[in-house]
Amino acid sequence: MSNVIILPIIIPFIIGAILILLYKRHGVQRVISGITMLGLLALSVYLAIYVYQHGTLVLELGDWEAPFGIVFVADLLSTLMLLLSTLVGTACLFFGFQTIARDREKQFFYPLYLFLMIGVNGSFLTGDLFNLFVFFEVMLIASYGLIVHGGTGYQLRESFKYVIINIFASALFIVGIAWIYSITGTMNMAHIGERVAELDQTGALNIVAVMLFIVFASKGALFPLYFWLPRSYYGPPAVIAALFGGLLTKVGIYAIIRTFTVIFNHDVTFTHKGLITTIAGFTMLLGVLGAVSQFDFKRILSYHIISQVGYMVMGLGIFTPLAVAGAIYYIAHHMIVKTALFLFAGVTQKITGTTDLKKMGGLIGTHPWVAWLFFITAISLAGIPPLSGFFSKFPIILSGFEEQQYVISGVALLVGLLTLFSMMKIFSYAFWGKQKHTEEQAKIPAGKLLLPILPLVALTIILGFAAEPIFTYSMEVAEDIMDPANYIESVLKE
Repeated sequence: MSNVIILPIIIPFIIGAILILLYKRHGVQRVISGITMLGLLALSVYLAIYVYQHGTLVLELGDWEAPFGIVFVADLLSTLMLLLSTLVGTACLFFGFQTIARDREKQFFYPLYLFLMIGVNGSFLTGDLFNLFVFFEVMLIASYGLIVHGGTGYQLRESFKYVIINIFASALFIVGIAWIYSITGTMNMAHIGERVAELDQTGALNIVAVMLFIVFASKGALFPLYFWLPRSYYGPPAVIAALFGGLLTKVGIYAIIRTFTVIFNHDVTFTHKGLITTIAGFTMLLGVLGAVSQFDFKRILSYHIISQVGYMVMGLGIFTPLAVAGAIYYIAHHMIVKTALFLFAGVTQKITGTTDLKKMGGLIGTHPWVAWLFFITAISLAGIPPLSGFFSKFPIILSGFEEQQYVISGVALLVGLLTLFSMMKIFSYAFWGKQKHTEEQAKIPAGKLLLPILPLVALTIILGFAAEPIFTYSMEVAEDIMDPANYIESVLKE
């Protein structure tokens, strides 16, 4: 049964390689990539259910026992992230079928798409710190191809920053890996966690913790390493921006959660309640201020990625089961809602030909379904009950007050209000008011474009109305990862 863990990595690798050979057969590529993503989604659902019912699965490649061989680990957190990533990937792909320009489609769009999924899925499933670096690089190389896809001048200019910061972060990642190997003598995350508990090297481990946090913070767009994101995500087509907005920063956040629960849990006062909580507060506040200042649909959403990842690391920083469960819930909510919002930006751009809010207006009269579905998703992002945004933020903020973290809890409440303001700005400019698009544009149908978005909108409603069972599941995930012995014993078979 454990061999199933490798399939979310092997399948997109094989299919992606085949699609390179079929680069001239665009129709065939669509069919194959669509079937592949649906298959991966079904597989991830199966894995999540199996692990929930039977416990953590571990695959030792080549029958080399941990910690000496390469291991892949499917626990509650990794299977949840795998499920969310394939859901986002499937929705974006089917939206891309209708919106991606044919000249861009010819430039190996589908192979790059599947190779990106290899890196994302591998990052969630690997149990080895060096292989986490490897899968990060696979993901990043594919993202370099996608972020410049089409080769416009703006894309090339802004993606240069994205590439440079990731090169420096990758170099720092290698240094951090080498340092922790010199301290513990292993790369297996479970074994590192076991060794850290036995060693009395708090100072050196704190330095490595800060170093790796900087690496993952640059991937997750945390303060002060978020400057590359808003302009980089503005350039690509909506389908790529939605894929990146829903997935890539969450891989960095996942890496922070995994390493700071399994490995760097020796000095919580410094790492979690000091470093992580402070960074979370600045990330939330500065990200939302950037969003409030913008008058472009995609730029506002890009800045909101920054502010919203702050909530996720805030939950980890508070480091109580309730707060971490809220962070897990929030990750699920945000991946779904943020993807949907970027796809809505793509729909409105398809209709009006722009994302500049000052050049938009009156869409509620010509495309009411687009308007009201966007409205539901927008207020969910802002945290309005009874949608998923409220029930994921509430336990994080409640935990902050319970742990007497009043400043960051107040910041989180303020950020929620400013998020609502900025999302209503989009609604009032783009959908309300006088119609600014032509009658010919008003006749552009949006029904097919909405089909991949509808499941995401439905999920944010379901995650809100079914908050009790969803939060119970999140609580189980949080309790599982906050006790590193669970992960260590599963991998090392102690």
